Amino acid sequence: MAKTLKTSGDYTVKAGAGSSGSHTIRLDASQVRIPGNLTVEGTQTTINSQTLTLEDQFIEVNRNNSTAGTEDSGIFFNQGSNNNQILYYDADQSEFVLGSTTHAATVSAITNITVGNLKIAEPTQSDHASTKNYVDTEVAGAAGFTLKIAGDDSTQITVGTGNTLQFTGDSNINTAGSEPDTMTLTLAQNLVNVNSIDTGTSNGDLILRANGTGNVVVDDTLTFSAMASDPTATTQTIVYNKTAGGGGTGLYFRNTNIGSGAVGELISKSKATALAIALG
Repeated sequence: MAKTLKTSGDYTVKAGAGSSGSHTIRLDASQVRIPGNLTVEGTQTTINSQTLTLEDQFIEVNRNNSTAGTEDSGIFFNQGSNNNQILYYDADQSEFVLGSTTHAATVSAITNITVGNLKIAEPTQSDHASTKNYVDTEVAGAAGFTLKIAGDDSTQITVGTGNTLQFTGDSNINTAGSEPDTMTLTLAQNLVNVNSIDTGTSNGDLILRANGTGNVVVDDTLTFSAMASDPTATTQTIVYNKTAGGGGTGLYFRNTNIGSGAVGELISKSKATALAIALG
């Protein structure tokens, strides 16, 4: 027989000392319906049902947090004897994290986390997260891309599929990368372990130029390879080596402003001495 208990005001059912005591009020029925709002003011709510169904569109956690960016919050997944799995918002880092933790759901801040994997579908539009397979496929199938190295001449180098861009030079070349998309190449002021320097243009000049009023200093012996023929005279003095002639040195020079560009040979000490004696 159905019964209705009706009062004109608040109605309290209290067991023992109430919330400060240890007694329990048990509702024993196949279904318990509460047509109005339900407020639970205790510190813990345990639901032992096998299926939890909510009509709400959104679920709010960490409801009483009043300070922005200070409290971690999320969902724990109990894995029995294994570490708990967790999806939570890391307030300190302002990011979502998925992984496993040794913490229990009673913790107030996540300080132990092993980041886990997230399986997602292949992206179908630009604002979707990308899978590893998608990135690998796109990079491997790319026809090429343009890498721009900042320099005075704004040189552009195109690297195609299967090509490798490598910077080498022992301790003489330093490379550094930074955002956004910047690569810096620094050439050391003092070059070491350099065995040869070649020009990149056929028949091009190799220029050694000091800064300001400085000089180009050769701090060792200077060797000239033999020339097969005399070079063309210019307004600049050209010094070169070929078979020794009357000067006895084999070191020649040529300048259009000296002797109308005639070939001249530097005279050795012994030849100069002999010439001085001969001329009296």
